[in-house]
Amino acid sequence: MSVLDVISACCLVLGALSCLLGSIGLLTFPDVTARLQAATKPQTLGLILVLIGTALQLDFHYSLALGLVALFQVLTAPVLAQLVGRAAYRTDSIRQENLVVDEMGERIGRESDRP
Repeated sequence: MSVLDVISACCLVLGALSCLLGSIGLLTFPDVTARLQAATKPQTLGLILVLIGTALQLDFHYSLALGLVALFQVLTAPVLAQLVGRAAYRTDSIRQENLVVDEMGERIGRESDRP
């Protein structure tokens, strides 16, 4: 068993653990904003760690393809979370008492004042 195998195994286990913790958070957190946090950050980190662990065991050109998968995930997860968060805000699914600053409410108020 080489050092590369140990590093790969550690990345795979840590990635799976991160995904598991994100899934538990997704089921247990009380509101949409907290669930979005659990759905994006730990899941993205977990996927990237799993991809790194897998890429260490593959040839370079296959590893490059896994890098593109990771890049796609990093680019799309924040955009999707923002869209879901905006939809949740507009449908009053967010607990207003949990917001410290309500920038979205201010912006919607300014936009509705326009002629």
